[in-house]
Amino acid sequence: MLQKTTAPQTEAVPSEAVPHPEGVSNDEFRAALSRLAAGVVLVTAYDPDDGPKGADAGMTATSFMSVSLDPPLVVVSLRTGSRMDDLLDEQPMWAASMLSENQVQIAGRFSMKGRISDRLLFEDMSYRRGEVSGAPLIDGALTVLECRTEQRIVTGDHTLVVGRVLTAAVPGGSGDVGPLAYFRGKYRQLAQG
Repeated sequence: MLQKTTAPQTEAVPSEAVPHPEGVSNDEFRAALSRLAAGVVLVTAYDPDDGPKGADAGMTATSFMSVSLDPPLVVVSLRTGSRMDDLLDEQPMWAASMLSENQVQIAGRFSMKGRISDRLLFEDMSYRRGEVSGAPLIDGALTVLECRTEQRIVTGDHTLVVGRVLTAAVPGGSGDVGPLAYFRGKYRQLAQG
């Protein structure tokens, strides 16, 4: 038998704290959505036009999900005008490495503001180059995907990039290692149970 519960009462927010006509402030929205646990993915691409030999680019993403089985499609949300958004507007091939709980440092280095160049961030990392995309596939990740952009949808201050999955691999050696999660503004590990 289901028990009926009453939703907790919330305090009204003064109208001057609401910058959007629809009623929710940026801070309220961030606080509410920070309670949604998300997997952590490193999105990577190879930029053939960056320097004489080209260069790799990477970005930590927590807004990543599958959208279709047939055809196999995923979507990642990128801040419009970011380095990765601009690159994937030009370069249709990219990759996604789903990070393990042991890869907090990788997630952190590719998400920090004012970070050093991507070339230096990849310098001491272990990865292999995707055969289809040419993008870095991170060693130790739970799974790696190579994708081709099918569609770009600009919405609000982000661009949704829908990618067709061209290759998918579950590298050996990850054993019982769990996924890296992002919850309430911090990287977390899932409790084993």
